[in-house]
Amino acid sequence: MKIYTRTGDKGETGLIGGRRVSKADPRIVAYGAVDELNSSIGMAVCMLDAEEALKDVAGALTGIQNDLFTVGSDLADPDQDGKHGTPRVTEGMAAALEPIIDRFEEELPPITFFILPGGSSQASMLHICRSVARRAETAAVALAKDEKINPAIVVYLNRLADLLFVAARLANRRLGVSDVAWKKP
Repeated sequence: MKIYTRTGDKGETGLIGGRRVSKADPRIVAYGAVDELNSSIGMAVCMLDAEEALKDVAGALTGIQNDLFTVGSDLADPDQDGKHGTPRVTEGMAAALEPIIDRFEEELPPITFFILPGGSSQASMLHICRSVARRAETAAVALAKDEKINPAIVVYLNRLADLLFVAARLANRRLGVSDVAWKKP
């Protein structure tokens, strides 16, 4: 089977269910941002897995990558009736991130300053992932203004961005690198 189909050569793509839309459609932008997030997390996993002290973080993110496939497929299926058998994001998926956030935060001192993205390369990559997660969340919120989407998607992406922020701080801490403080002008 060839990877190219030529069906998108005129700037359109198909959604689950067969409807054709512009590749600039807000739904495509939203699940494209989720795909970019998943790819960014894949890079973070490679970087984290190379450090013994961060293998548990890498493992948590690998599970999240699987969740993001569900987020993307949920966004790609505009029919909320379930007739296509598309996996859907559940409230429990966001709730499952909270104990991970709590576990990571137990190792961290309270935040007493605004933190700039940086420190170690691993933390920097996690901050990139966090900013991509926020963009994916924003794209989902923008889509929801005009079309019905599963509200659990926005909750999941919001919680994931929180987790990525805490994971970045944890990476710096475990690697013995200080978080970078914002210096007020």
